[in-house]
Amino acid sequence: MQNAITRTDFTFPGLKDLYIGKVRDVYNIDDELLIMVTSDRISAFDVVLPRAIPYKGQVLNQIASKFLDDTSDIVPNWKIATPDAMVTVGRLCEPFKVEMVIRGYLSGHAWREYKEGKRSICGNAMPEGMKENDMFPNPIITPTTKASVGHDEDISKEDILKLGIVSAEDYEMLEKYTMAIFERGTQIAAGMGLILVDTKYEFGKANGEIFLIDEIHTPDSSRYFYKEGYKERQTKGEPQKQLSKEFVREWLMANGFQGKDGQVVPVMDDEFVNLVSERYIELYENITGEKFERADVSNVPARVEGNIRKFLEAYYR
Repeated sequence: MQNAITRTDFTFPGLKDLYIGKVRDVYNIDDELLIMVTSDRISAFDVVLPRAIPYKGQVLNQIASKFLDDTSDIVPNWKIATPDAMVTVGRLCEPFKVEMVIRGYLSGHAWREYKEGKRSICGNAMPEGMKENDMFPNPIITPTTKASVGHDEDISKEDILKLGIVSAEDYEMLEKYTMAIFERGTQIAAGMGLILVDTKYEFGKANGEIFLIDEIHTPDSSRYFYKEGYKERQTKGEPQKQLSKEFVREWLMANGFQGKDGQVVPVMDDEFVNLVSERYIELYENITGEKFERADVSNVPARVEGNIRKFLEAYYR
């Protein structure tokens, strides 16, 4: 029996194609529905790591589902139903070929760029004299190209429009939605004693309307700090206490891996896999304020497939 999903290969009526992403397996049903199975795979530095993390898929799917509901008054989203703890079914949209990354603080990739002496990212000026994890005067949007394989690349608004990747009219709406959802996420996080540091949103179009798609405000797509003690840690130059998968990246870097050519992923033993699993459950409870209810993991693939089939039978009845 399998207690985690590393990959699925289900066959459903009306299946047009199956896309295997870094973390999600996405089934196209009759060019009408997308069935997104959030697997237990984990990626870092754009590399899928060799071990799956039990309950990780459930954590990500349920957080995303909750926050899609909590922001549906701001922007329509793709979600129709969540027939399983690891599955979201939604409307098929044509995705925009950019990810809308928004940053409230100088952390992660932005800090690494800043540390190398850069004072502009994706056309946004970054003030002199900032320290890692300092708050920006205002949130900045730092889009990336959406790569089907390999690394996503930073890109400016000017280049997005010049290259015709997104129309000026649509991009204006993507910016507006991105700022509004980030503001809502910041408010929700504050209520949980957290700071939403940075995150990314993906959008698509269906019947001429823009929809928020994919995940939202999960620890895979977002970085959170604990609000309590943030100012003190900044004043003392201490690392911030984080709620994100940055701890996985830090473990990889400490073991000589940053996704660069010639580097080998370090061995993830059972102890580390279980630690990551427990950290994801901690993330869920801290981000949502709800107790995590562990789904049955005696045979996860069979459970997931069965629940999807029940949904499809009812949907097309």
